[in-house]
Amino acid sequence: MPRINLLPWRDEERKERKLAFVVAMAGATLAAFVVMFAAVLLMNSMIDGQVQRNERLRTEIKLLDKQIEEINNLESSKQKFIARMEIIEKLQRSRPEIVHLFDEIVRQLPEGVYLTGVKQQEKRLKFEGIAQSSTRVSAFMRNLDGSEWLRNPELEVVETKQGQTTGSSFTLFADQVSTVSDDASGNKKLASAGGRP
Repeated sequence: MPRINLLPWRDEERKERKLAFVVAMAGATLAAFVVMFAAVLLMNSMIDGQVQRNERLRTEIKLLDKQIEEINNLESSKQKFIARMEIIEKLQRSRPEIVHLFDEIVRQLPEGVYLTGVKQQEKRLKFEGIAQSSTRVSAFMRNLDGSEWLRNPELEVVETKQGQTTGSSFTLFADQVSTVSDDASGNKKLASAGGRP
């Protein structure tokens, strides 16, 4: 006996449910792809924004580095300029010293002593000359020791060479007294006190 399906609507309902399930799966898959695509776009836009911010920060840092370098160059130029000004000021203050020094040498030179050479290395002076006797050299040293422009005379040698009838040749050293450092410290004190040098 043939079997007759009296309830064909169950197969149709099953087919509809299967179709609805496939449509739902396709919709969910599509929705997932759309969400993933939106998330990827969002992440890419956020990454691009951060890259732009980083690039701007790099350019700003480069500009600041250039400005810092210019400031450092200005500082070094300022220090060099100040050093030059100090040297010029020191030379300006020490200009009359050489005149006083030569005047003092002439004043302290006793009779019977003749200088053949004077050399200066920084503040150290070397006197070479001829004296009628060693006592005249001693008098010259005492005069230098009492001078306000020269101090610490040191005798290196006194000798009488054979065939030299005019006297003994001598070499002595003395230190120059510098008033420049005293003036500079006085000017600094006056400037700090609000006075004028």
